[in-house]
Amino acid sequence: MITLKSKREMLAMEKAGAIIAGMHQGLKKIIKPGISTWDIEEFGRDYIESHGARAAQIGFEGFQYATTVSVNAEVAHAFPRKNLFLKDGDLVKVDTVVELNGAYSDSAWSYAVGNVSPEVQKLMDVTFKAMYLGIDQAQVGNRLGDIGAVMNHYIEDENGYGNVIDYAGHGIGPTMHEEPTVLHDGVAGRGLRLPPGMTITIEPMVNLGSWEVETSAEDGWTVRTIDGSWSAQYEHVVAITEDGPKILTSQDPDFDAKYLLK
Repeated sequence: MITLKSKREMLAMEKAGAIIAGMHQGLKKIIKPGISTWDIEEFGRDYIESHGARAAQIGFEGFQYATTVSVNAEVAHAFPRKNLFLKDGDLVKVDTVVELNGAYSDSAWSYAVGNVSPEVQKLMDVTFKAMYLGIDQAQVGNRLGDIGAVMNHYIEDENGYGNVIDYAGHGIGPTMHEEPTVLHDGVAGRGLRLPPGMTITIEPMVNLGSWEVETSAEDGWTVRTIDGSWSAQYEHVVAITEDGPKILTSQDPDFDAKYLLK
């Protein structure tokens, strides 16, 4: 079922999103060569809980951590590990979901560890831009397929990267995962017409090589590229409004000025 949100509910989700944004801003300062992915988990969980919120991933389908911390060829959902230390040039993706007074927000971010190669930096830049191209299509009256179509064209046709289609964005609120599914490769002009009040995640996952991925048989969670190529991801929660798409997890009010609720 799709739940449409009032302005009050969007503002509540934005407050939860501000906690995620603050966590990500803090991670930008601590992520560097030599730290473990467990250090990221500890920082994230402490930040969320110290701001009066709940790390909603803990307990979700048996998941035990506040964050997923995926490195290099790990696409998503990897466990934070005490014995995995980041190296100069690594690419790490951190994802979390926060619940604050019943309101949910969800955001993933990619981080360069130290000095990454130009190839990896371009991958991050393309993934980031793809997310915003998708956000710009999240307009009242557009179709759900318009979001994925513009992202897929930019990722695959213009840049030749692998657009991960086995995973997708989703509705969010009043629980972590709601309808609709927001495909990364939708067909323009097809799918559900976007109504005001819908809140969704837009979260492209982009690989340097093939789009194909597999889930670890060992832990049942970690998603990796089949060909070993590296992967990037960015994710925002977006509200569909008559005044255009509004980002509820913004980390940069100047960059996102036109996307903020007023």
